[in-house]
Amino acid sequence: MTPGSLGLRIAAIAFGGSCYLCRGAAGRGALICADCEGDLARLPPECCPRCALPSPGKRVCGRCLAHPPGFDATVAALAYAFPADALVKALKFGSQFALASLLAQRLAEAIEGSEPVDVMLPVPLHARRLTERGYNQSVEIARALAHRIGAPLVTSGCERLRDTPSQTELPLDARRRNMHSAFACSLPLAGRRVALVDDVMTTGATLDSLALAVKRAGAERVVNWVVARAL
Repeated sequence: MTPGSLGLRIAAIAFGGSCYLCRGAAGRGALICADCEGDLARLPPECCPRCALPSPGKRVCGRCLAHPPGFDATVAALAYAFPADALVKALKFGSQFALASLLAQRLAEAIEGSEPVDVMLPVPLHARRLTERGYNQSVEIARALAHRIGAPLVTSGCERLRDTPSQTELPLDARRRNMHSAFACSLPLAGRRVALVDDVMTTGATLDSLALAVKRAGAERVVNWVVARAL
């Protein structure tokens, strides 16, 4: 039994065999029922390979052409809409750690066949925010993902320098200013291919800032692996 499947079984026991979303009966070892699974919104089939927003013909979108981000590609498992957003928020704000295995499973399915990476880095929280929350949801997802796919995971060496205000209500330009030089990376990444793991990608400003820090540390290529992409 793999650690990832063990995590799902433990979570299934914790939820008592009921669907986390609708509280109906879930299948053996499942956290959500088949109906809720089918309701999880996926991304459109044609998306920009760099930022994962809809783009005809899977071409690089105009925004990425006009303002190239620090990252080189993005893979997202789900669209950030109900009920996927409820799962993400329950892990992020509700300490529902069992859901990390479920979200990592969906992410593993999305990245299957994608380009290989040398190291996975979860998006770090500022020390104060980490103390307040007690955990980093991106680390929890990345750990479950690492168990599932066997990719090397590093949870230190990158830090958030500023406890930036919430990005939720800010427009795009303000988000970019908010995240400017927000991260530092001291890892030896020369020539390495790096995957940044996060729960949600909205405008991409946070991942853009972290990707630039990782590239300053020598990374050759940076890709985003995110559970959900806001459309």
